[in-house]
Amino acid sequence: MRIPRPHRIPPELVLALVVVLGGVSLWQAWDIASQLRGQARETSRLFGRVVRGLSDPEPGADTETLLQLVRDIRAQGIPLVVTDSAGRPSASANLPFTADLDDPRVAAYAKELDRVNPPIAGPEVGLVQIHYGALPAARRINLLALLQLGLLVTAVALGVWAYRTTVRRDRERLWVAMARESAHQMGTPLMSADAWVERLDAADPRTAPMAEHLRADLERLHRVAHRFERIGRPAKRERVPLGVLAEKVAAYFAPRLPRHENPVTIKVEAPSSGPVVAGDPVLLEWALEALVRNSVDALSGRGGTISISVTEDGTTAQLAVRDDGPGVLPELRATLFEPGVTSKTGGWGIGLALAKRIIEDVHHGRLELKPGGPGATFVATLPVGRV
Repeated sequence: MRIPRPHRIPPELVLALVVVLGGVSLWQAWDIASQLRGQARETSRLFGRVVRGLSDPEPGADTETLLQLVRDIRAQGIPLVVTDSAGRPSASANLPFTADLDDPRVAAYAKELDRVNPPIAGPEVGLVQIHYGALPAARRINLLALLQLGLLVTAVALGVWAYRTTVRRDRERLWVAMARESAHQMGTPLMSADAWVERLDAADPRTAPMAEHLRADLERLHRVAHRFERIGRPAKRERVPLGVLAEKVAAYFAPRLPRHENPVTIKVEAPSSGPVVAGDPVLLEWALEALVRNSVDALSGRGGTISISVTEDGTTAQLAVRDDGPGVLPELRATLFEPGVTSKTGGWGIGLALAKRIIEDVHHGRLELKPGGPGATFVATLPVGRV
């Protein structure tokens, strides 16, 4: 079974993002400094003009200076609305629309400006209030800050994703190495056990049935070892009739289920050979066995029925394993298919995680636990297709 490799983030992309983030930061700092220098220069120019107008002995020079000052302030682009003591607009500048002062939109716009900046009032301005907005440069600075924040969030998200991808890749490599080593270690004792079973079969005719059952279990162990050897290798694409697969798995489990105390029965509901899917028969059998074994463990000590059903709805086939056991604890439902999650004492929590990988990662299907009860129902949905 080839485990999909997570997509790695190219180092060039990370470097480019760092360069862009650094460039935006430098651009923002340079722009802010330029705006501050411009404001300082304009303020100094206005101050010099006021001083010159006040010191000019020519009649009307001070009035002309004030009018020019008003024009310069308008040129700054700051939206302004001046209201009297009754709240009526008496002057305005740089409104985003054209309207007379008695237009209701002007008073409404003054209230909008108050949400940006508190109005100026007090002895220095008399009985009026000055409602003002932000400089155009301030809006640019805010946009730059939002852009920088977006790039920073993107960089952090990519970093977290890259870290999780690395952890997952290392975990997958460890899983493949352990699986292959387990298959290798099982080889020698299986060969020895085969020889002992042959001697048992030939020694006494009365032990022949026992030897036959042992031979079947040894064949099963050989298949398990072969499955572990397949981990990390490309999956096969063959015609797999799900009905036949369900009957095969049920036939293996049937003679090995409890029959006397707390009996467990297994049945198959499938239309003849069932729908055919394109996949790896060894891996699909492994996934179905994991689901059935999970139901067997759930019914251990209480008895019940396990049902394997196969259905088809045109483009997909459903392979469902249902039992009438205690069901799945609510606190385990969210992490049920994660490796190591189990409610059984001494359980490894690998079976359901492995089944999900086979169904979803290898065969591009979906494995889910159906809500409700009683018991638990796992449904594997696979695309129906030809090889």
